[in-house]
Amino acid sequence: MSIKEKITEIAKNARSAANILASISSDVKNRALLQMAKLLVGQTDYLISENAKDLDYAGQKGLSMPLIDRLTLNEATIKGIADGLSEVAALPDPVGKVTSMWRRPNNLLVGRMRIPLGVIGIVYESRPNITADAAALCLKSGNAVILRGGSEAINSNVAIAKLLQQVLRDVGIPSGAIQVIPVTDREAVDVMLKLEDYIDLIIPRGGEELIRAVVDQSKIPVIKHYKGVCHIFVDVNADFDMAVKICMNAKTQRPGVCNAMETLLVHKDIAERFLPVMAGEFRKAGVVLKGCEKTRAILPDIEEAIENDWYEEYLDLVLAIRVVESIDEAMTHIEKYGSLHTESIITGDYSNSQRFLNEVNSSTVLVNASTRFSDGFELGLGAEIGISTTKLHAFGPMGLEELTTTKFIIYGDGQLRT
Repeated sequence: MSIKEKITEIAKNARSAANILASISSDVKNRALLQMAKLLVGQTDYLISENAKDLDYAGQKGLSMPLIDRLTLNEATIKGIADGLSEVAALPDPVGKVTSMWRRPNNLLVGRMRIPLGVIGIVYESRPNITADAAALCLKSGNAVILRGGSEAINSNVAIAKLLQQVLRDVGIPSGAIQVIPVTDREAVDVMLKLEDYIDLIIPRGGEELIRAVVDQSKIPVIKHYKGVCHIFVDVNADFDMAVKICMNAKTQRPGVCNAMETLLVHKDIAERFLPVMAGEFRKAGVVLKGCEKTRAILPDIEEAIENDWYEEYLDLVLAIRVVESIDEAMTHIEKYGSLHTESIITGDYSNSQRFLNEVNSSTVLVNASTRFSDGFELGLGAEIGISTTKLHAFGPMGLEELTTTKFIIYGDGQLRT
């Protein structure tokens, strides 16, 4: 069987499964998710052994440490994946939820009901946890999913999917509801992106190059975010101790993820007092600092930030710093250089906090909190299928409701249109 035939068969199986999955009860879906969580933990040794094959391959390819970190499965990460499945099981099922009802003058009762999108294709890199997270969210929201991970994680992804499909069969759900494309040939993605008769939505998760390639090739609608150029603005009224702790967390807790801070903006009236303290903490953590002219007047030993640095998603222990005149200049900088991902303001001024929330156009905006909270799990979504920086049809971290749409439902008693 050719790759084209194989991928088309997978898509057809997914479409058939989606038609059945849309009407499966919440109880059955929840039971499946809880059994999946239990089985993953019970098969920890198997998953780690399969993951070891991928880690060996990653080492041979010379992948960076942040990428290897994303790829690694151990007891703690597998338990975290299982906990995520259990949390999704505990969330309200959006399918069948009536979001609103209203009465028309002719006495028709009109409403909107949530329904699954259908078949969702996920294209992603280096993170086998996405296999389980995406499968769980799609299953709970009544969607079939086709998962295409990177070649560096093929053994881990196939192993996870094998266990998830075992549970599907046990509870009577078609195994086509969760499928991993088992080949690493790039042709598989090319074929997948053209199967608009079977697949309703594509969600790419990975670097900007991957996402742009998917958008360029796909005949299917794509949810996308190209990169996460996330900012923190430390306002003139900020609590210094709070600001230092938040900025450290946002930059150093996991620098290789899309919601890590990449640019720090500091109000000019506190820069001379705040930046030396902040820079000292960053240096202890090994962060390379780049600054504007005003920043380097205060921190003369750091690198010069050039224009491209303000657009950069470093995904590493590198940070650009700019001193700004006001909250207005901070928001102007974010509008020009940001990627609509996540921004935070550290301030004691309620008026400025409200301005920042209302005027910054990114998908997640925070007050006095780390950008690292822009995450489906942290926001109570159970897990996330991805983060959208486009406003159709979802914006920000995508959970269960973002994997559904609505249809109109209408109750009548014989009305005729005149």
